[in-house]
Amino acid sequence: MSERIQAGLEVFAQLCPDIAAKIGEGKSEPRFGDELGILSADNLFGALWTRPGLDWRSRSLVTIGALIALRAHDQLREHFQIGLRNGLTRAELEEVTYHLSGYLGFPAAANASQVAAGAIGAHKTDEPIGASK
Repeated sequence: MSERIQAGLEVFAQLCPDIAAKIGEGKSEPRFGDELGILSADNLFGALWTRPGLDWRSRSLVTIGALIALRAHDQLREHFQIGLRNGLTRAELEEVTYHLSGYLGFPAAANASQVAAGAIGAHKTDEPIGASK
């Protein structure tokens, strides 16, 4: 395994501890798209999230904006939680959806708000749940 993939897996474990803990559980035979995990560990988390220049909090904000624009709801759900772990507050996440309504339209913002409500609904306070790297 390359150093970049290993670094990516370490970043992923910090960003998504619940998902990372389940990797490999119950896998007895290959599944469609199995290699996407290694590709994301290499290209996203290993190559991009480890770069200098932006802290993880800022990277979360950029990623959330991109996922709202793409209407990638499954990934957005995870990244709202990652954003909280990286120091973003509930109020900041709400403001992102409000701000993007002017650029992406109200349907995209409304969909993102629904995804956020499901992803962080239990997080009622405006305190982040983690520290930013």
